[in-house]
Amino acid sequence: MKKIMILFSIVLTTSCTAGFLEMNTNPNQVTGEQMEVNNYRTGTKVLNLQNLVVPVQEHMYQFNESLSGGPFGGYIGSTVDTWLTRFETFNPSADWRKWPFANVITDTYAPYRGIVTATDDEVANAFANLLRVAIMHRMTDSYGPIPYSDAVANESIYVKYDSQEEVYMKMFEELDAAINVFSENTGLAASAWSSYDYVYYGNISQWLKYANSLKLRMAMRLSYVKPEISKAKAEEAISSGVITANADNAYMHATENRTALIYNDWADHRVGADIINYMNGYNDPRREKMFLTNADGNYAGIRIGSDVSSKTAAVSSYSNMVVTTDTPYLWLNAAEVSFLMAEYELRWGSEEAARELYEQGIALSFEEKGASGAAEYIADTESKPAVYVDPLGGYSMSMRQSDVTVAWQTGADSEVNLEKIITQKWIAIFPLGVEAWSEYRRTGYPRLLPAPQDKSGGTVDLEHHARRLTYPVEEYQMNSANLQEAISTLNSETQGTKTGDGMGTRVWWDVKQYN
Repeated sequence: MKKIMILFSIVLTTSCTAGFLEMNTNPNQVTGEQMEVNNYRTGTKVLNLQNLVVPVQEHMYQFNESLSGGPFGGYIGSTVDTWLTRFETFNPSADWRKWPFANVITDTYAPYRGIVTATDDEVANAFANLLRVAIMHRMTDSYGPIPYSDAVANESIYVKYDSQEEVYMKMFEELDAAINVFSENTGLAASAWSSYDYVYYGNISQWLKYANSLKLRMAMRLSYVKPEISKAKAEEAISSGVITANADNAYMHATENRTALIYNDWADHRVGADIINYMNGYNDPRREKMFLTNADGNYAGIRIGSDVSSKTAAVSSYSNMVVTTDTPYLWLNAAEVSFLMAEYELRWGSEEAARELYEQGIALSFEEKGASGAAEYIADTESKPAVYVDPLGGYSMSMRQSDVTVAWQTGADSEVNLEKIITQKWIAIFPLGVEAWSEYRRTGYPRLLPAPQDKSGGTVDLEHHARRLTYPVEEYQMNSANLQEAISTLNSETQGTKTGDGMGTRVWWDVKQYN
């Protein structure tokens, strides 16, 4: 009898529990199984990572591109007359310093860990690792040592840093693994990822080209510090297949381009004098596709790092960039790849091939922008960058910043043609400020106007501008031991005369003698 009662009790409990669950389950609630249908759970995290490669959120974009990378790359200057502490004057406030570092790390690792710890889908993991590299290579290029290896398993952002050399070697490993996965899955139906992929809409073959092109970009970054690795990795990327046509350009097609707010509505920035000077001097047909004229109908740039006395006057006197809510966010284009391959050939291959790729890069840029006259532009042996005349009169220059012309000079010293390659690449990848700044630091080109003032307390050389960003105050407060070790690592990697967590300290790959 006792056994029968126990059995009855178990049956009754089970029945009641089942009924309770049925009665208390929302029929409209999405279950875990349903969230896995069509890759929803993982796909949304992939999209979150895409949103961070070049940040689509307006404030994060502003701090990463418009306020730091853009000014340091010679692209963008600020117009706000009340900003007294800025990156471009080398004295950013504590609030500004956290955006390119802590905010990016926090927003990256939540979706990244959510993919690599929750799914065995090899394509999903390839996306996660590729996109982490695409985000973090910009960060390590901006700072040097960053949290990388320990940031994967540890939910805290306050972890040990890797040296920049370690970060790069790890990123190459992860890129190679992603490239292998994409190579084996080019036949995967686009519909598997199209709902969560705003770049190539699930086309794995195009993702493979992008991954190889990113690897080529990173390989050439090491051309001075590790030329053997640079050459080998570049060879691998090129042979595996890179972006060679504008149809394969990597653009993030966000629902709305929020940078239109920054430039058109807020009017916090205008185009820098540096790039306008070059393009004015070359009478570059791409200007009208890239920039708007000022109130006087001229293309005129703001001297980056200058003090603004009147925002209204600055906004009307200097050119704005062309951007609308429909403009996609550029990640990497065929022109950049062509210039990267031109430099590869100039260093380790054939000058004839280098010239062909250089001229091809210009032609691809004209095609991408919808401009005519590429052939005449390529053949121009006379035009040089214009001398800067400030419409507001305060920051004019008496000499041009460079004498570089457009046409290739066969048989010239390689440095002459290297300056041409980097200068034309710089024009072609606008407005990728972080990338432009990195290439300026690596090669010394394009030649930029000297910074007009130093508010860094002497940590920056005005002729050579900022070489890195400084770590945020939060790292000093919350991660002090790991940060001090990172600064020691930075000092051991730098080959410059300036050391410590200052904006004048050179990162690991920034070793070329100043031009």
